[in-house]
Amino acid sequence: MYRGKLTVVGAGPGDIELITLKGIKALSDADVVLYDALVDTQLLEYASDAEQIFVGKRKGCYAYQQEQINELIVQRARTKGHVVRLKGGDPFVFGRGAEEMEYAAQHGLEVAVVPGISSAVSVPAAQHIPVTKRGATESFWVITGTTKEHKLSKDVELAAKSNATILILMGMSKLGEIMELFKQQGKSELPVAIIQNGTTDKEKVGIGTVASIEYKAKEQQLSNPAIIIIGEVVHHRRRLMELQEHYANKLELVENNN
Repeated sequence: MYRGKLTVVGAGPGDIELITLKGIKALSDADVVLYDALVDTQLLEYASDAEQIFVGKRKGCYAYQQEQINELIVQRARTKGHVVRLKGGDPFVFGRGAEEMEYAAQHGLEVAVVPGISSAVSVPAAQHIPVTKRGATESFWVITGTTKEHKLSKDVELAAKSNATILILMGMSKLGEIMELFKQQGKSELPVAIIQNGTTDKEKVGIGTVASIEYKAKEQQLSNPAIIIIGEVVHHRRRLMELQEHYANKLELVENNN
């Protein structure tokens, strides 16, 4: 029997190169790894000698309920030693990392956390969409689209009244409801981006407005896991692409003249 240790590790937004060095070190030291569905399994190669258990959710099907995951953490830590709980993004941003650490501590385990790069900020950034930009927005909201009661968060309605960039995770099933709240605020022409499977080779991007994004999402078959970005900052992506294209055309013209 061991006292046991739990380390909750953020794996980053999807690209395996976006996990931190400290996260890799934790995996290398693990006796057991419990990993989620949004984690790229290539990361498990850093824990090749550890027991590896999938505890994630795919298309509404749970491998384990949360209560069972909590018990599994304690049981494996006491019998094997060091448990790493590997989660997508950052474990403290809608990741239940805090809940699992609290449960482990209540049962006498040593606990630690390795922060991860949150998908809320990094996925838009990877598509050249800043969450803040001088002259466009002074703040940003990160909101879960679906609460534990499977309803739309009331914070979305509050956010729709602000001038902030709005980042909604796990909100694709509520896309129509979300856009309606922005329409009610007279923001039908506000730009919107949806990024599915961000930073991975399965990434898909849809760009539109509050009025058109539902059509765009259906046209491009966009679904979870995805991030919805609402705000003027979405225009930065197009502006950057236009500048790059303009410069490339100028270079081509110079080369042709030579």
